[in-house]
Formats: sequence, structure tokens, C-alpha cells
Amino acid sequence: MKNLDISSIDPQTPVLIAGPTASGKSALALKIAEAQGGVIINADASQVFDGWRVLTARPSAEDEAQAPHALYGHVPFTAHYSAGQWIRDVTPLLSEQSERAIIVGGTGLYFAALTEGLAEIPATPADVREEANNLRVNHQIEQMIGNLDLATREKIDLQNPMRVQRAWEVQRTTGRGLADWHDATPPPLLPLEACASFVLEAETDWLNERIARRFDQMVQLGALDEARANLHLYDPELLSCKAIGAPELTAYLRGEITLEHAKEAASIATRQFAKRQRTWFRARMKKWQRLSLP
Repeated sequence: MKNLDISSIDPQTPVLIAGPTASGKSALALKIAEAQGGVIINADASQVFDGWRVLTARPSAEDEAQAPHALYGHVPFTAHYSAGQWIRDVTPLLSEQSERAIIVGGTGLYFAALTEGLAEIPATPADVREEANNLRVNHQIEQMIGNLDLATREKIDLQNPMRVQRAWEVQRTTGRGLADWHDATPPPLLPLEACASFVLEAETDWLNERIARRFDQMVQLGALDEARANLHLYDPELLSCKAIGAPELTAYLRGEITLEHAKEAASIATRQFAKRQRTWFRARMKKWQRLSLP
């Protein structure tokens, strides 16, 4: 990895490591932890769920034995989870009595909540979530948008169904627009200026080759066995089942597509996801230090 001298990092300073999938974030976090100490804390929305160690590229048992790890696989497979819940889970790990934090992942929203603050929006009731899911699945996004306040419509990505659904749920649950909640955001838990923050930047062709190789390796290491073990729980509406590769391997196990088709579809989905991640990092992490790959 270019232009990072680990010895230049203050060993008392929290470290933030963001980057696209398959870029080597976890390996860098482990190197820093081994050199300077600290607990590696997950900031990846897929890796929080139980049941997907291999498919979501969670650290291996061998890696976990080399340094303390936290917030990996701690959420039940069928549970709902959010950035707000992640903030509540990470808070006690950032106390003055805790080990130095090395926070690593690809979920930009978690890092934004951590370093910019997050409004304490009440949880969405199950009946409202079910109604919202039905509207989205039945392609009634325009109806949901029509029920949003003007400030929220101007602030969110109206082309993203999940963002629209979240805004609709908040307004339906609280009677306040999502934009209003964001305007009342409290101070951040961990201000960016208090951290050593790094974004891994990978050349597209290099990253795409790694993505293709990694999914083959995942299948060889047991991702298909994980999908088989979770088949009875699979529900495309569950957040855990939105992990890239889960729909594709499930379709293969159900006899709907071939394994080669599943691998190719998962690789394409991963490349598209990595592109969205890079777009987010460029737009929202302009003050973070860039690390060039390979």
C-alpha cells in the first residue's frame, strides 16, 4: 500500500479506515492493530449480521485471534439494524477506559453518523415498516414521495427507493420530516479532527479483478454452505439477505440459475456496489487522507 507509514500514526489516536469492498481495509486495520495495539471495530452494514462470515468477508477466526475485534456478527440474522443502532453499539467502545479504536468498513453512512452526528429518530413500528415495504415492492414510490415534505424531497436521493422509504417511514412514524430531524442533529460522537482517517482508493480494473477472484474464493471457503444453512431463513426483505451474493447463491440452491451464473451475477453486483461506494467517498469524505492502491 502506497503512502502510509504506520509509525507516523499517533498510537493513542482513533483510526478510521474506509474504502470500497475488496480493497484490503481489514488487512490494513490488522497491520495497525498488530503494530500499535487497539481494537478493530466493524463499520460494515453486512458484517454486523450473524450467519454470513464468509459471504461478507468478515475477518477470519485466525485474524480475530491476532487482535481484538468488535461488532462483527453480533446482530441476529432476522433482526433489523440501522446506523442509529450501530452508533449506540459503538458508543461504549469509545469511552476513555476503552482500547484505542480502529474503525474499519465500507458503510459510509456509519462513518457519517460517527463523525458528523446522527439524529435520534424513533424506531419505525413493525406495521409502518410493513406498509412501507408493500408500497416499495408494488412500485408506489411516487406515492411515497408525494407524502414527503418539501425540505425532505429536496434533500434526499429520490431515485433511491430505500432512501425514499426511510424518509416516508420517519414522517409517518413521527409526524416530522427527515430533513427536520437532520437539522436537529446532535454533536458527533467522534469528530473527524480527533481521528486519523483514511480512504482507500483503488484503480477500477485492479479492484474488479480482485472482486472476481474473491467471490470464487468465498465459494471455495464455504459461502455456499452458509447460504444453504440460511436457506430456511432467507427473505429478500431482511437486511441480512441484502448482502451481495446472498440472493444469487440462494437462487442457485433453489435451482433457478447455475452456479456460474450466480458467481457472475454476484461479481457484477459487487462491482456496481463498489462504484457507489467510491462515489460516496469522493463526495462525503473530502477531508480524509487518500491511500492509493495497490
